[in-house]
Amino acid sequence: MTPLVMVHGFMGGSAQWAGEVAQLSQIREVIALDLPGFGANNHLAPIDTIGGFADWMIAELNSRGVQVFDLLGHSMGGMIVQEMARKAPDRIKKFVLYATGAKGVLPGRFETIAESKMRARSDGAQATARRIAATWFQHREEAVGYARCAAIAEHASLEAILAGLDAMQNWSGETELCNFTQETLVIWGDRDRTYAWEQTALLWRTIQKAQLAVVPGCAHAIHLEKPKLFAALLRDYLEQEA
Repeated sequence: MTPLVMVHGFMGGSAQWAGEVAQLSQIREVIALDLPGFGANNHLAPIDTIGGFADWMIAELNSRGVQVFDLLGHSMGGMIVQEMARKAPDRIKKFVLYATGAKGVLPGRFETIAESKMRARSDGAQATARRIAATWFQHREEAVGYARCAAIAEHASLEAILAGLDAMQNWSGETELCNFTQETLVIWGDRDRTYAWEQTALLWRTIQKAQLAVVPGCAHAIHLEKPKLFAALLRDYLEQEA
C-alpha cells in the first residue's frame, strides 16, 4: 500500500496530525515528519529556501527506503511538496494541496511577509507563534484547537521563523502547475486569512487532474476546526481508484 507523507506548514509540526487524521493509518502507512527548525526537529538548523526543504524531505524519505508515496502539504508545506514534485515527479502518486498556493508572496494574506518579519523581531518567537496561530482559526484564540496549535508553533525559534518567512517570500511555483500530472485534491477553508480564494482557484484551474473541496466555516486549520470532516475528505480521496 502506498504510504501517505504529510508535510506541515510554517510553525507547524507532525504533532498537529494527531486525532482524527492519525486514524488514516488504518488504511495507509502515514509518515509525518517535522521540518528542520520546527516541532520535534527544532534543534536542527533552519532552512531558508523552499527548494532546500524539498531536498531535506526527499533525503529523509530516501533514508527510510520510501520510494513511492502519496503526498500532502499544508500551507508552506504545500509549497514544499510542489517543489518535491518538480524534483522527483515519478515518485509521487497522489497529491493533496491543503490551504496552500503557488505564490510564496501570499497575495491577500492577513499581513505581508515583510510585516511578519518585522513583528517577529520586535515581539519575539513565542508571542509571534501565538499571534500568527490565532489567525489560522475562524474564531481565533477562542477556537477549540487554538491552544494545541499555538503550543506546536511555540517550538519554533526566532531564527526558524525568519528563515521560513524568507523561504516563502523568495519562492514561486506558478509556472510549474501545468506540468503536474498526478491526481490532486485541493482543500481550502472559506474563511482562510492566509490564502485567498484566488490562490486556491489557480491550483484548481491549472493542475490537470485537480479536484476541489471547499470547507465552509473554517480558516487555515481545517484539520483542527473540523477534524472529522477533514479526515473523511482525505479517506474518500485516498480510497478512490486512480
